[in-house]
Parts: sequence; C-alpha cells; structure tokens
Amino acid sequence: MIGYTLEEYRLLSLFSTRAGQTGSTGSLPQVRAVASGANIPLYESFFTTRDNRRLDVEINLSPVRDTSGTIVMVQAVVRDITARKKADETLRQNRDELGAANLALAKASRLKDEFLASMSHELRTPLTGILGIAEALQMQFHGNLNDRQLKGLKNIETSGHHLLDLINDILDLSKIEADKLDLHIETCQVSDICNASLQLTRGMAHQKHQMVEFSTNIPGAALRADPRRLKQMLVNLLSNAIKFTPEHGSLGLSVDARPEQHLLAFIVWDRGIGIGAEDISRLFQPFVQLDAGLARQYSGTGLGLSLVDKLARLHGGHVTLESTPGHGSRFTLLLPWQNDNPSQDALPVDKPVAKPNYADRPAQPAQHSTILLADDDPLVAETFTDFLSVNGYQMVTASNGFDLLRLAPECLPDLILADIQMPGMDGLQAIEKIRALPLPHFKKVPIIAITALVMPGDEEKCLQAGANQYVGKPIPLASLLELVQKLIPPTA
Repeated sequence: MIGYTLEEYRLLSLFSTRAGQTGSTGSLPQVRAVASGANIPLYESFFTTRDNRRLDVEINLSPVRDTSGTIVMVQAVVRDITARKKADETLRQNRDELGAANLALAKASRLKDEFLASMSHELRTPLTGILGIAEALQMQFHGNLNDRQLKGLKNIETSGHHLLDLINDILDLSKIEADKLDLHIETCQVSDICNASLQLTRGMAHQKHQMVEFSTNIPGAALRADPRRLKQMLVNLLSNAIKFTPEHGSLGLSVDARPEQHLLAFIVWDRGIGIGAEDISRLFQPFVQLDAGLARQYSGTGLGLSLVDKLARLHGGHVTLESTPGHGSRFTLLLPWQNDNPSQDALPVDKPVAKPNYADRPAQPAQHSTILLADDDPLVAETFTDFLSVNGYQMVTASNGFDLLRLAPECLPDLILADIQMPGMDGLQAIEKIRALPLPHFKKVPIIAITALVMPGDEEKCLQAGANQYVGKPIPLASLLELVQKLIPPTA
C-alpha cells in the first residue's frame, strides 16, 4: 500500500518515523492500548508513501488471545480509504457550492420581488394621478368641456389603461413564474364571462369596423374557474384577434361543450393574417414577437398569449392553435368541466350600459362626514381630495404615517384612506398604531388601504394590520366613491 518491501519498511522504521507517519502521534499508542485490554474503536489516519503521497487509511485494531485468554498479539486491519476521502471531499465541495448557489438564487428571487414591488409602486402611483385627473375632468365637476377636450381626456385615459394593462401582465407573469399566483376558484356563469369579455373588447373592434360574432351550443353553462382570470384569458385572445384582423373583417367567440372529454372549449377565431407553422411553437413564449423588426406593423409586448397559456395550465387546461397564413387563426382554450346540472336558459342579451352623466348630478353631501387621507404623493392626494370634497366629504390630509397618527385623534374621522408606502412611518405601522389608540372610536373606524403594492401577500398584510379594505392603485374615482359610500352610507 505504501510502496515498501517488508525488509525496507523494517529497516526504515529503525531510523525514521516516515513509514509510520500519521496525522496525529501514530498507531503505537492505540496498539499498546489494545494490548493492555482496551477497546479502541475504528479510526482514521494516514501514511506517507515511498513516493511521498498521502495515503488515507482506516485502521481496525483487535486483540489476539491464547487459549488461556491472554492477549499475545494485536491484529491491525488497514484499509485504503483515499478514494472515499476524495469522494467525501468532492461531495462536501459540491454541497457547499450547491448551498452557495441556492443562497444566490434566493437572493436573486428576493431582489426580483423587491424590484417588481418597487417598480409596481413607482409606475402605478403616477398612473393613479393621470387616470384620476382624466376621469374627474370627464365628470365635469369643475365646469363643462367641449367635445374636443373630452376626446383628448378619453385618449389620455385609454393610454393610461394600456400602460396599466402592461404593468399587470408583467406582474402576473412574474407571479406565475415564482409560483405565487393564487386562483380564486368559484362557480361562474359562462355566458356572463363571455359577455363581459366581449363588452371589454367591443370598443377596439368598433374602431376597426369589425364584425364580432358569439355562439354557444350550451346556453347557461356553469364552470368552476377563477372568473377574473378566465375573463383575462378571453380578453387577451379577443384583443389579439382584433389586432391581427384587418378593418371591416370578422372574428368571433364560441363556446363548445365536450362532455365526453369533460372539457369546455372557448374558441376565438378570426379571419386575419394567420400564423405560419414554423412560428406556432414560439408563439406562447414570453416576450416573443413574431414581427419584431423596427418596422413592425403590430404593437405589443408578446406577453398576452404566454399569460393565457400559463393561466390555462393553472386551471388544469391548455390552449391549442390552428392557423393558416392569410386565412386567419383559431385559438381554443380548453378547461376542465363537469356537466352536473346544465341549464338551457337563453343567454342574456348584452345591452350597453349607459355611463352616468356626472355633470348633471348635484353633489350628495354625506352629512359632513370627515375622511382622513394619508398619501405621500401630492398629485394623488390632491386628486382624491378634490374629488371627494366635491362629493360632500370634509377632507383632512396627511403626507406620512406620523401625520396620520397625529391628526387622527384631532379630527376623529369617519373613514381613513391610508397609503402603504410612505416615508418615516409606513401605512401598515400607522394602521396598527391607530387601532391601538385608547379611544373606542378607532377600534371600529373603517380604514381603506390604498396602495400601489400589489404583490402576493400584500393584501393579507394590510388586513392583518387592521385595514377593512385593500384597494390597489390606480382605482377609478367612481369605484372609490362607491366604496366610501358603502362604508359611510350617506344616510347614516
């Protein structure tokens, strides 16, 4: 094992300890201990070979006794464990490297979450002001506007919502990739989802003078799904069909029951430009644009179809595509479906909903109810304050959590609107401290957390801190007023 003959080793051992060199004091003390009757467990050591290599060994010492039981020899079994030690060292290094890689991945994931949360806040906050002001001006609270001004405001609002949709798509895709997107499954009426999706995209089709058809072979069907995400999938598919169908073209949505497969098929078809077979495999990848050149004809980020595919898979379904260049495409969204109690009721007629004319409606005072608003963004604070003041509420504003905590006992508000990300003391801390104030009023005062942070877990954190409602920015002013009136009824 160590490269010496027995004679060489005997000769060497007379003049040098090299042949018996070990990592500690050698084997001689252990041999003497076993010879005296001690029990020495298996132990590791090493030798230096003739060519000056380290040889790791495992040594097992046992006594040899004569017929009377007296120890006359010590037997040593020495096993070369160099390969095993190298394997153990390699395994340890790999484990350390894997641990370091996992730490780096965890840090990268945390940094990505922090970046997404920060970007969501920084993008949603100015959009809240932009959309809020555009909506408030269209309501004409501050005076009548001419048609050209109203059209300009409508264009601002439309562009703002386009940016908001883009932000939402990026956040949704990131949540799915991080396995943090929760579905809220419930029984929903397929007709309601389809009509709502068609209503949301009807304006786009109307601008291009397109014919949009809808048909189903099972009116009144119900489906177990997340209604918001199902609507999101259909709107994405319909928007794509509208975008890639020329003016005066036709497209449609149909629902096809496949009870033998326990599937419900939502089919979105168009007579547009179509897709080549070589491009179909790339179509559902995120950020992929088939027309990606500088002179491309169609705008977009390439996120919509990727989101549809991933959301369908989260529902236990999938998406298929049939397409012929120059003749159109046919996307089929297949979702699990149990036809337990089918209804054959006719689909409701989709009637346009008239938008209320705020200019003709007098402000309805809420008996001088006081709202305490805390938001560090002056534009958002001014937009909300002006709008709620016109609707009869007395407004008190704070720019951070400290001001919110200081002003609350002074004005005893009927409702608190609190932003979450604020300097000094954030909204979560402020809400917790308000709930802990000794005045009974603050145990029951409604608190709405209005925040641009819409990452997984944010809503739960706000509710745990003591908020009654969680609202993500931007929120339509009409929806904000409806929520406020729900928590502070005008007749209260």
